[in-house]
Amino acid sequence: MTIHAQALLFDNDGTLVSSLDSVERCWTRWAAEYGVTDEFARVELHGRTAADIVADLLPAHLVPEAVARVEQLEVEDVPNGGVRLLPGTAALLDALPAERWAVVTSATRRLAEARLDAVGILPKTLIAADDITRGKPDPQPYLLAARRLGVDPARCVVFEDAPAGLRAGRAAGMATVALATTHPAHELDADLVVPDLSALSVLVTDHLVEVSVRR
Repeated sequence: MTIHAQALLFDNDGTLVSSLDSVERCWTRWAAEYGVTDEFARVELHGRTAADIVADLLPAHLVPEAVARVEQLEVEDVPNGGVRLLPGTAALLDALPAERWAVVTSATRRLAEARLDAVGILPKTLIAADDITRGKPDPQPYLLAARRLGVDPARCVVFEDAPAGLRAGRAAGMATVALATTHPAHELDADLVVPDLSALSVLVTDHLVEVSVRR
């Protein structure tokens, strides 16, 4: 299968990098600090903004302070082995011109930049939680990325590991590629499902990027 596009839009955590151990450490500590350990265990965590997660757990007046606290914990954890590149990330991004791709993450800009910098990824275009008013599964983050790149949303491909992100991509009218890095393949509804980015190759032409499954 080959997908043709003008721009590739990548989620970060679980797609380009893995920060699962860090997320587990930091959010578990945060939940204990705020006395919501039991409630936290029942909340969908992956692929959502911290503000949305915290709003599910705490009264509205505590949300800004609590979001700032978990961001602080996660940023401080980055130097402690809190992030690593996933297979295929470096090779695929190195093959793409900077104006043909973007990172679209549910993390705050401060946290996203800390994680990306730690593994040497420097996107020209980064859409973070600070840039939007509605997070995934709403399409707003991906539509904003397409607009920043100057590309028709229908000519974009979204790469995601989380169901919420895949729903956002589909709602934006974009093709979707799911990576089975954090969820089983059968839980991922996408145009194409692969184990990780190492399963894909890209061919860049003057007007298109061709994404294919390696044989």
